Order: sequence, then C-alpha cells, then structure tokens
Amino acid sequence: MNVTMSSADVAAFDDVPVPYMQRTRDWYLALGYDNPYRYAHCAQVPFTALTRPLSQSRVALLTTAAPYQPDKGPQGPGAPYNAAAKFYEPFVGDTREDHDLRISHVSIDRKHTSMEDSNTWFPLPLMRELVKQGRIGALTRNFHGVPTNRSQRHTLAVDVPVILERCRAEGADVAVLVPNCPVCHQTLSLTARALEAAGIATVIMGCAKDIVEHVGVPRFLFSDFPLGNGAGKPHDAQSQRETLELALRVLESAPAPRTTVQSPQVWSERWEWKLDYCNVERVSPEELAHLKAENDKARDTAKALRDRP
Repeated sequence: MNVTMSSADVAAFDDVPVPYMQRTRDWYLALGYDNPYRYAHCAQVPFTALTRPLSQSRVALLTTAAPYQPDKGPQGPGAPYNAAAKFYEPFVGDTREDHDLRISHVSIDRKHTSMEDSNTWFPLPLMRELVKQGRIGALTRNFHGVPTNRSQRHTLAVDVPVILERCRAEGADVAVLVPNCPVCHQTLSLTARALEAAGIATVIMGCAKDIVEHVGVPRFLFSDFPLGNGAGKPHDAQSQRETLELALRVLESAPAPRTTVQSPQVWSERWEWKLDYCNVERVSPEELAHLKAENDKARDTAKALRDRP
C-alpha cells in the first residue's frame, strides 16, 4: 500500500523539542558562570503499577507554583523573574478550596506564554471536576507545593521525605506532578522517583522532555509547549481537559518505567518559538551583560531568603 503525505504532515527539520539542558548550560557560561549546572541522571527507574482503577484511587497533586504574596513584587501576567516570590519549604493547600498560585518565581518562557491562566500549571479545579464525574475516585485532602531547589542533595534529603510522608499520611495511591521551569522538571522527577519507590504511582505533566528523561521517571506526558504550560494551553478548556485525560491514560496504561507519551497537541502553526528560550545566539552582548547583573541580583535575593532564620 502506498502512503502519501502532504507538506502539512511533514515537520520542519528543526522542529524538535527544546534542548533545555544544553541551552541552560550555554546560557550560564555566556553569563560568566564557569561551572555549568549538571542535571541529575539515574540509571535505574522504579515503577509501581496501579493497584486499583483510577475511579477508586486517591490522587495527590504536586506543583512547583507558589502562593501569591502581595508584598513580594510583580507576580501576575507578564511579570519578570521574581526571586522574592520563591518558597524554600514544602507547603500544602486544601484541595477543596481555590488557590492563587503563580509562577513568577521560576524561569518559565515569558516571551511565548501569557502567565494569565493558572489552569495551565495548576489543574486543581479540573481535577475536582473529574472527581465529581467519577473519573478519579478522590483527591487527597491537600495538594503539595514542592520547592524548586538547584541542590539535588537538598531536594532528596530534605524536601522529598517531607512530601512522601505527607502523601502517605493522606492515603495517596497516585500522584500527578506538574513542573514549570527546567530545574522544576528535575525536582519533580526526583520526587516522582521517590514516590514510585514507595508504592505511589506517578505521572509527570511537563514540557522539558530532555530533563525528565535524563533524570529517569516512570511515566511522563510531554507537551511540546513553552515552559509553564504543562497542563494545557492557556484559556483553552478543551486543551486542558485533553491534556489531563491523556496524563491519566498514561498512568493507567504505561507498561514499564521510562514511558514517555507525547501529546498530539501543537502550540502554534509555527515552531520558531522554540529558538528563543535561553538562546545565547539570539541575545546581544549588551543584553547579556544586563541579564547577568539581573541574575546576580536575583541570586542575592534568593540567598537572603534561604538564609533567613
């Protein structure tokens, strides 16, 4: 049988997932930091099969988004990177209530997404709907905020045990994890591994394919969208619903660890947005110098927050 393809069926040669690990390494070298960050990499990956249908399971939601803090500067749509809005200890929030969680404190793609619709990074309202519809048995009493920490040792030794203990205490059978920035993807990948090893099945909904697969996780739904949109397109309820449903199907059907499923959704008709994030080839020397000064200032702010008694 002959199969013919139209030009619309064939992707451009360069239309591939953004290489976030290489981009961030090159970016920080260009800013003058001579010790490029090394992302975690694990050879073995734990895997826990579902022990009951999702319609009978209790699901935990894990996020790297931060509660809005009115006294911490700009955090709304279009806000610049805001280190003052970071959090450094795991937090919880009642899943029965609405919450204002934002992502100004992490390095998401500010050029190609609006930061207007929190449902693209925090799908709690939709998950409550799925409980009412019987697709999910129940949510845990709380969702869990996981700090984005560049120190892998701190994440594994301090934050992950807290998250695991809380998920166990609330009877979680399953966890859905939604990261935002590159390091967020590493953080929640390490968290997913620990939950899975403890018998809690997990799925990550994210946009940084290379990082998640480099760390090594049981299940990953990859959306080829700008960072900050792991739960679907902004102001697009159908996209958000289809993204979450596909993540749940990955939970149900993954045959083994390191299962990655790519969402069929496309961000836009043009792929060139992928060229901009942390790309030193698209920034002038003058802008790089300005960005280094801003980054140094943000690091000082973050250090002051971490060192606060």
